[in-house]
Amino acid sequence: MGKLIVITGCTKGLGRALTEWFIAHGHTVAGCGRSAEVLELRFTHQAPHEFSVVDVTDENKVALWAEKVCGPDRAPDLLICNAGVINQPAPLWQVPAAEFNRVIDVNVKGVATVLRHFVPRMVTRGSGVIVTLSSGWGRSASPEVAPYCASKFAIEGLTQSLAQELPAGMAAVPLNPGVIDTAMLRQCWSDEAAAYGKPDDWAKVAGPFMLKIGPKENGRSLSVAAFAD
Repeated sequence: MGKLIVITGCTKGLGRALTEWFIAHGHTVAGCGRSAEVLELRFTHQAPHEFSVVDVTDENKVALWAEKVCGPDRAPDLLICNAGVINQPAPLWQVPAAEFNRVIDVNVKGVATVLRHFVPRMVTRGSGVIVTLSSGWGRSASPEVAPYCASKFAIEGLTQSLAQELPAGMAAVPLNPGVIDTAMLRQCWSDEAAAYGKPDDWAKVAGPFMLKIGPKENGRSLSVAAFAD
């Protein structure tokens, strides 16, 4: 029987690749994104799948989305907090305050907002896995991406703390997806990003990897193995 999988940032990059892979393998996906591509997903993948235009920084919209997806008695089997943004590469002191705030608002506060509205349903049921997308830059630092590094270091700590609060039978893990050729990576590395694997190929490894995460991995910082090997 397929699982109910909730994915934020489902319209592009890793989120879109995961969405397509999970659906192709018999699972039900509820996803959100901020772009008009949500409408394309609605047309391509109809009920029981559900796709909504939601900004994860908007508390009320996330609350309404969670109610729409779960109703009074459902909960995700797998919750994937994938939505994220990165700053334009620059020394920290040159990053405008509004841009810094946007990275933190989406990558940290947005994750916390999604957790606030979906995790209680999972706790009530007593099962489920939460995956927050971290990064190699959440475990090491690089110049000119300080806001992004700060946000992903925060995700590591936030998720590990959450893991200690969950009841037995559940799991929360920060996941480093590895280096993938996405629009976000091209924003940092330009054409050099083309040397790395594509999201669709990554999803063929990452999808099964996430489905195997269980209570014994709770709180562990995980990484998707290099899928090009």
